[in-house]
Amino acid sequence: MSHVSEESGAEFSGFFHAEYGRLGRALYLVTGDRAEAEDIAQEALVRVYERWDRVSRMDSPSGYLYRTAMNLARSRRRRLRGAARHRPEVRHDDPMSRVEARTDVMAMLATLPGQQRTALVLVDWLGFDADQSARIMRIKNSTMRVHLSRGRKSLRALMETDDD
Repeated sequence: MSHVSEESGAEFSGFFHAEYGRLGRALYLVTGDRAEAEDIAQEALVRVYERWDRVSRMDSPSGYLYRTAMNLARSRRRRLRGAARHRPEVRHDDPMSRVEARTDVMAMLATLPGQQRTALVLVDWLGFDADQSARIMRIKNSTMRVHLSRGRKSLRALMETDDD
């Protein structure tokens, strides 16, 4: 771990307090699991802290943080999919997750493919523009626009079905 000066540490502390809650909520929308979202948020912030001297000088330290977090979430999804093939499914019911999962937005987001869900959270929930979001997800701008378009179309269809 790199040494962070007192001044730089105070700067990171402000960054942490400004971003942690928002990052955790975004990751919850992406993962659908509060504990996993908190784990990923903490891991992403540790990685940013370890590189803070460099990250703090970037045009968008927040963009770097979200790219790191979304990459961690994607890696966990891949690992879990691989592990799930090798063991029987075991369901753990968390009462808090069940309550939160009842919200319409969460239920609708959960039906979307991961890339569409991540794109919508970055753009529509967190306010990043499509170009920033594409960089965070490390995909082409055109691919990001496709994910956004398809995700929004799917959500509209779900809302129309829900209204009936």
